[in-house]
Amino acid sequence: MQSSGSFPHILVLFLSTNVALAQISTAPEGRANRYLESIRRQPSLVLAFLREMPKGGDLHNHLGGSIYAEELIDYAVRDNLCLDQSTRTVVPGPCESCGKQASKPAVECGYRDPELYNSMIDAWSMRNWHPGQESGHDHFFASFSKFGLAMRKHTAEAIAAAMERAAADHLEYVELMHTFGGSAAAEVGARTGWNPDFAVMREQFLGGGIKEVVAAARQELDSNEHAIQEKLACQNPARPPACQVGVRYLYQVQRGLPPPQVFAQILTGFELASVDPRVTGLNLVMPEDFYVPMHDFHLHMKMLDFLHSIYPNVHISLHAGELAMGLVPPEGLGFHIRESIELGHAERIGHGVDVMNEGKPLELLKEMARRNVLVEICLTSNDVILGVRGDEHPFPIYRKYGVPVALATDDEGVSRSDMTHEYLRAAKTYGLSYLDLKGMARESLEHGFLPGASFWADIIAKRPVGACLSDRSESSGGLSVACRRFLQTSEKARLEWKLEQDFSTFEKRF
Repeated sequence: MQSSGSFPHILVLFLSTNVALAQISTAPEGRANRYLESIRRQPSLVLAFLREMPKGGDLHNHLGGSIYAEELIDYAVRDNLCLDQSTRTVVPGPCESCGKQASKPAVECGYRDPELYNSMIDAWSMRNWHPGQESGHDHFFASFSKFGLAMRKHTAEAIAAAMERAAADHLEYVELMHTFGGSAAAEVGARTGWNPDFAVMREQFLGGGIKEVVAAARQELDSNEHAIQEKLACQNPARPPACQVGVRYLYQVQRGLPPPQVFAQILTGFELASVDPRVTGLNLVMPEDFYVPMHDFHLHMKMLDFLHSIYPNVHISLHAGELAMGLVPPEGLGFHIRESIELGHAERIGHGVDVMNEGKPLELLKEMARRNVLVEICLTSNDVILGVRGDEHPFPIYRKYGVPVALATDDEGVSRSDMTHEYLRAAKTYGLSYLDLKGMARESLEHGFLPGASFWADIIAKRPVGACLSDRSESSGGLSVACRRFLQTSEKARLEWKLEQDFSTFEKRF
C-alpha cells in the first residue's frame, strides 16, 4: 500500500506534469500540430500546410533526374537538337522538317505539335505511365538515356532550377548528385586498365590523368557557380529565395561500368572532395539490380574500404537496398545494406527498401540506430520503380527501431513530384504528425554532409549545444555572444539554427 506521506509528492508531480503538457499544447508548435490533425481528412488543406512548412534538406537528389521534361525540351531546343521518333530519344542534328511523317524532327517541332510535345514528356518521365504496358522500373531508368543529350550543356541551368524548386519547397539545403567531368575519369580507367593491387592502381590512375580530371572538375564548378549567380541574380541586394538555399555536391559514380572505370570514378570522387569543399562526398548510382552492380557489389565495397582508409574525412552515402522480391534472386536481397555500412563505410543509405530481407534484419536495424546511419526515404520513387508502398515499405520499421530517417525526392523531375508531395505522401500514408515531420526535417540537416559542428548536443531531446542553450529562435533579443561565436564556426549549425527560426515563424501563424 502507498504510504500517505508520499501523496503530496505525487500530487505535485501530477500537477507539474499537466502544467508542462498544457504549455506544450498551447505553444505555437502544439497549435501547428493540432491544426494539422484538424485538417487531416482534407488533403488540399494538408497540402497547403505542408507547402509552407520548413523542411530542412533534400539529401538524395540526382541532378540529372531533378529537371522536369518541359525544361529539358527547352534545353534541347536551344541546342538545335532532334528527336528520334522511334525511341523518343534526343539526338544531334541535322533534323528533318516538322511533320507527322518526319522520323527525326527538331525537338522545337513539339512547340507546335501537342501530340509530339506530350509524347516527349511522357517518355522522359513517369507522367501517364500505366502498369502493365511496361514496368515502372524499366520506364523510369530508360528515360535518362532518352533526354541525356539535352542536359549535357545545361548543368548550371539545371542546378539553378533545382535551387529554385528547393526554395519553393521551403528547403534550407540540398545535396545534388552529379558526375563532374562526365566520362573523363572513366576514360582514364579504361585507358590505364585494371590492377588487382588497389594501391598500385591508385598511383597509376593519379599519374595517368585523374589529377587533371579533378582540376577540370573544379574549373567546371567555378564556371557553374558564376552562371548560377548570374541566372538567379544572387548579386542583387534583395537576394531571391533560391540564392539562400545551401548547396553541396556528391560525386556520382557509375557503378555499372567495368571495374577499372568504377575505381577511377571512385578515386576521382575521393580526390575531388578532398580538395574542393563544394563536393562533400560521393555516391554510387545506376540500377542496383543490373548485372554489373549485382556481380561486382562486393568488389565495389572493397574499393571504398581501401580508399576510405586514405581519405577518411570524405563522406560516403550509398544506394543500397533499392530492390524488391522478384526483381533479383532472393540471395541478392540479403547483404547490400549491411555491407554498404560495414565495408563501404556508408554514413547514409539511399532507399534501404529491402532491409527486412537482409540476414538478421532486426540486428541490422539496431546496428544502424547505434551507428546513427540515416536512411534517405524516397517514397514516390520506391512506389513507381519497385511497386513498394504503404505497409510494404520499411519506413515505419526504421522509425520503430530508432534508425534516423529523412524524406528525399530522388529524381523529382522524372517522378513528377517534389519535396512537399513527399511530405504529403508520408503524412497521409503513415499518419505522421507535425512533430514527426518536423523531427525528420531536423534530422535531414543533422545528417547533411555540411562542414562544422552540429547545433544540437542532443537532437532527440532537442537540446542545443552549450553555447546556444539559453537562446531561442523566437526570442526578440537576438543571439547571445557565445552562440553567435559558435555559429560563426559552423555552416551546419548556422543552417540548423536558420531552420529553427523558420519553424518559429511558420508556427506563429497558428
